[in-house]
Amino acid sequence: MMRWQEVEIVKLHWRHEVCQADIAGIRQLTAGTGVFSAEEIQVAGELVESRLQHGESSGYYFLLATSDDRIIAYTCYGNIPFTDRRYDLYWIAVDRDFQKHGLGRDVLKRTEQLIQAAGGLRVYAETSGRAQYASTHQFYERNGYQKIAELDDFYKSGDSKIIYCKFL
Repeated sequence: MMRWQEVEIVKLHWRHEVCQADIAGIRQLTAGTGVFSAEEIQVAGELVESRLQHGESSGYYFLLATSDDRIIAYTCYGNIPFTDRRYDLYWIAVDRDFQKHGLGRDVLKRTEQLIQAAGGLRVYAETSGRAQYASTHQFYERNGYQKIAELDDFYKSGDSKIIYCKFL
C-alpha cells in the first residue's frame, strides 16, 4: 500500500496553533471530504473560533498538517471536563486527495502522542452510525479503537451514535 508521502512530493508542515484563516481552511477541508453535513462543517469552524477567542481555556487543541499553506489534515481534541485524564477526539479529517495513503493514521498517531504527553490515558471518538461513516468505523478499529457503545436513534431516527475508545 502506498503511504501518503508517496502520493506526490509533498512537504508537510505540522503545527498546533490555529489562526484566523484556519476557520475557512478547516471548513473547506471538512466540506471537501463529502462526509460532513453543513451543520457539522459550521461547528468545525466554530471550534477554531473558540480557540482563537479563549485560548487554552476553550478546551480545544489542534494538530494541523499543511502543504503550501493549505490544510490537508487536522484533528481537534480536548480533555473531557470532570474526568481523570480522558480526552475526546472531536474531529479528524483528511483531504480527499490524501485519503487511503496513511496520512489519517499519521495525524491520529501524532494526536495520540500529544494526548499521552499531556498525561492522557484514554481517547474517545464519537461518530454517526450512518452508512457513509462505515469507512470511519473501520479506520478507528484498524487503529486500535474499540467500539464501546452504540446509542440507537441518537442523532435522529435511524442514525445512531457510536462511541470508540482507545487506551493509551
